[in-house]
Amino acid sequence: MAIDLFNTGTSGLLASQQQLATVGHNIANVNTDGYSRQSVEQNQALGNYQGNNLIGSGTYVQDISRVFNSFTYREQLITQNNASYSNKLSDQLDQLDATMSTYGTQISNSLDSFYGALHSIAEQPDDITLRSMALTQAESITVQVQDLQSNMTNLTKTANNELVQMADRISAISAEIGQLNVEISGMQAGNLSGEPNDLLDQRNRLLNELNDYVKVTTLEDPNNGVMTVMIGEGQTLVAGTTALSMSVVAGDPDPLDVQLQMNSINSSYTLQGDTLGGAVAAVFDFRDNTLKQASADIDLLAMSITDTMNQVQADGLDLNGLQGADIFADINTTSATQSRSMGHSDNPSATSLAVTITDMTLVTTDEYEMKYNGVNYELTNLSTGTTTALGATGAGPFAIPALGIEISEVTPGTAMDGDTFLIRPTQNAAEDFKVNLTDPEAIAASSPIQVTADENNVSAGSVTITDITDPVLAQTFAQTNAPITVDVYESAPGVFSYQVTDSTGPLLPPVTGTYPAGGSSGPITIAGAGFEFEITGDLAGLGPNAREQFVIGDAFGAGNGNNMLAMAATQNEAVVNGSTQTFAQLVASSVSTVGSEASLTENQALTADAMFEQAQSRHQAVSGVNLDEEAANMLKYQQAYQASAQIITVAQTIFDTILSSVR
Repeated sequence: MAIDLFNTGTSGLLASQQQLATVGHNIANVNTDGYSRQSVEQNQALGNYQGNNLIGSGTYVQDISRVFNSFTYREQLITQNNASYSNKLSDQLDQLDATMSTYGTQISNSLDSFYGALHSIAEQPDDITLRSMALTQAESITVQVQDLQSNMTNLTKTANNELVQMADRISAISAEIGQLNVEISGMQAGNLSGEPNDLLDQRNRLLNELNDYVKVTTLEDPNNGVMTVMIGEGQTLVAGTTALSMSVVAGDPDPLDVQLQMNSINSSYTLQGDTLGGAVAAVFDFRDNTLKQASADIDLLAMSITDTMNQVQADGLDLNGLQGADIFADINTTSATQSRSMGHSDNPSATSLAVTITDMTLVTTDEYEMKYNGVNYELTNLSTGTTTALGATGAGPFAIPALGIEISEVTPGTAMDGDTFLIRPTQNAAEDFKVNLTDPEAIAASSPIQVTADENNVSAGSVTITDITDPVLAQTFAQTNAPITVDVYESAPGVFSYQVTDSTGPLLPPVTGTYPAGGSSGPITIAGAGFEFEITGDLAGLGPNAREQFVIGDAFGAGNGNNMLAMAATQNEAVVNGSTQTFAQLVASSVSTVGSEASLTENQALTADAMFEQAQSRHQAVSGVNLDEEAANMLKYQQAYQASAQIITVAQTIFDTILSSVR
């Protein structure tokens, strides 16, 4: 009887000891991140028969297990990954928003100052100081645009460096989880009845960290505790005890578009970064969408300013009577046209392409893929998916009027089936944005010719110079053939006839024609004149002998600022993005788009954080350590320990009494 009582007391003492040790372990790890509260599962020992009675023989500890709910933990992982994505994207957008806001304001102010200088030149065309100020303001615009684009390039490089660091850490986590799987399966193989709770917590902590970077899904083998870890849309990162690694590879064809690659012992494959979830997906989303679009907007701005200003400058004459030279560096240099096309590294041939801008007003920030299928080149808009067949190799150059570009083979006729190219019409435009003009006298403020309406005209119609292809030739033609007269009359009801004469009579070859009431003549060209003009309005002269007349004459002079007025007028002209925006509107829309996305993502991040905190609280309510509860348990198990010790003391006393009675 005393022996049974001694064993019973001992079992209670040992059980209470383990309970106290577990409580102490819980309390010690109350601040350990990812620690799951442990609980002792205690059962009664089988009783012993004493006569006809079954007398209890004490207790034993069946298991010490984690208090862990897989459902609340899975909810925590999902909300944590969403919060990680939103917060990372918000941080990056805030940085870009600050950059865009600062430089956007500076560029807008510089544009205003530049146009102000142009207006001043128009009023005083012969003032060299005003001309120098205009070139200084132009230089200011180029510097700010280049600085902004440089900042965006740095943001791209920073994003790529982050991907390198994330890939390295993900690989390290993968290796650690693989090693933990080995240790956990080894303990299970050793026929140990207890769970390796601390190893399981350690593995969960790694999963939590991994889940910050990418979306995590797991499968656990119930037989040995080994866990398979998948990321993103189901790509395996840890297959049992085999850990795969992740690395970063240069983009193809653009090296800056770096991609992630999954590596096993025998193979590698590229991952779709934007589908991986977490901070990794946020970096890809930011780099490949918002940042790339903002960068393309600035390239488009630089290219549009260059082309617009150079075209108007070329229409006028400078102080020396010469055609205006480019204010900004030409957008269609050989290096510029070839930089707009990038061939894939696995192209079958060494063919390269050049992209020439033919109509800047139609160029957008869209990107295209051009592929040769063995018969024809096909151009696909990567935004809309629209595909256009262009022609066979050697048949170019391929003009695409709707896009304002022309694509040509650098070495015609050498393309092979499968050759693929990325086409970016605005590539490097901000980087190449430079002031080309250094002599203030070379600013072409003067128009070469002008139109003067006869004072006897009675209608509201007009004759307008629509294009000047050669201002020097136009001025010479106007001088040599003065006076050049355009006269119009209503030759029949609703039909207007026109003819052009010079000092000798009708021009040869004749320049005559008709147009309907309410319409216009369309562009009219005079052979060898170097300009075009257009007649608009219902010029209802009173018959052939009472025509409406206009004189086109020489306008060049140091005091002529008409071409500067035309250049200054481009401030309010929609010449960007398919003739839908002015320069200022493009800057404002790009800045506001980034700002809106930053604000929206910040709100999403706040919501995601709140959802994560709620899910974490629900999981901690199950698995977390409650100090009040543990303190109560400690008192309870301490008393049980003391009571069990007392049982042992009683058993010892009884045993001693029995021994004394037989002496």
